[in-house]
Amino acid sequence: MDSFKKGFTLIELLVVIAILAVLATVIVVIINPAELLRQARDATRVSDMAALNSAVALYLSDVATPGLGGASNAACSVLACKMTSATMTSSSPFSTTPACSSVTTTTPDGTGWVTVDFTKISSGSPLSRLPLDPANTGTYMYVYGCNGLGYKLATAMESTKYSNPNTGVMRNTYDGGTRADFYEVGNSLSL
Repeated sequence: MDSFKKGFTLIELLVVIAILAVLATVIVVIINPAELLRQARDATRVSDMAALNSAVALYLSDVATPGLGGASNAACSVLACKMTSATMTSSSPFSTTPACSSVTTTTPDGTGWVTVDFTKISSGSPLSRLPLDPANTGTYMYVYGCNGLGYKLATAMESTKYSNPNTGVMRNTYDGGTRADFYEVGNSLSL
């Protein structure tokens, strides 16, 4: 009597493995994990800009003699940025290219990359520390600039969803800024 062995043939196993490989490739291409990571970093940037904008607006409304220029509470005519290198690309979000320094301080006392002394707010600083860009490179960084009591915060976006000129957050009709290649918030977006 013939005894049949139960199991899969080599051809059957190879066909199943090939089908699984094609499905896995299609799923990875559709999901695009690199783009999802870029979108997550951009969402963090939008959130950080909103938090900083709210904190500066609170500072301006709460402090009797506000100054956006640093711990000395001076009037501001500086453009500061936080980045890892000491130079900034020529594509500045401001009308003039700021002289950037590699500030590493994230304290909210006016000595960090945003030169606003949030500790002077009567209820205390709304920020425990100043946020840094998730990538924090020469291309992707947070930039702060001010002139008198006007200020602007800006950053570039890296995902196609956020940087799309027709639907992304960097378009001028969305953020009200002067530059379509930067996401800008503040009370003086023409800086």
